[in-house]
Amino acid sequence: MLVRQQPGSDGYGGATGGEVARFFVPGEPVAKGRPRASTIGGKARLYTPVKTQNYENLVRMACANIIDVPLPGPCAVSVTAVLPIPQSWSKKRAQAALGGTERPTKRPDLDNYLKAILDGMNGVAFSDDSQVVEIGARKQYGARPGVWVELRQIGGAQ
Repeated sequence: MLVRQQPGSDGYGGATGGEVARFFVPGEPVAKGRPRASTIGGKARLYTPVKTQNYENLVRMACANIIDVPLPGPCAVSVTAVLPIPQSWSKKRAQAALGGTERPTKRPDLDNYLKAILDGMNGVAFSDDSQVVEIGARKQYGARPGVWVELRQIGGAQ
C-alpha cells in the first residue's frame, strides 16, 4: 500500500518530496544487537545476533510489501516505535502512557531501534542506508506494539 501525501507535510518540518511510503512492522520493536564474536577453526568471526537478524528480516518483508524498487537518491525516514505498556502498571499510569504523558525512557535506546529498522530496509527501500539524509524518530507506548515507518524521496536522484 503506497500512501500519497502532500509534499513537505511530514510532521517533522523537513524537506519536500513526492510519494510517501508507509508501512507497519507488527510486534514489540527489537533494537539492533551488538555484534557477537566466536571462533571457527581458530579464527575470530563476528556475527549479528539471531534475534536481530530475524527482526531485520521482518522489517525487510514489511518494506518489500510496499516498495517495489529501491529509491535512487536521497531520502527521509520517519520512525515511530510503539512499545507495549508494562502489565504491572496501574490503570492510571497505563492511561497516561496511552495519552502520551508517560513516555518510555528505559532501554533500549531509540537509536538502536532505528539502526535495526534502517538495516532491515537496506537493499529494499534504498540501495544503502547512506542515502538517508533526514531522520525523524520517536518511541512511545501504545496498545498495539510495533513500528510505523514512513519513507520519502527528497529531490532528484544523486
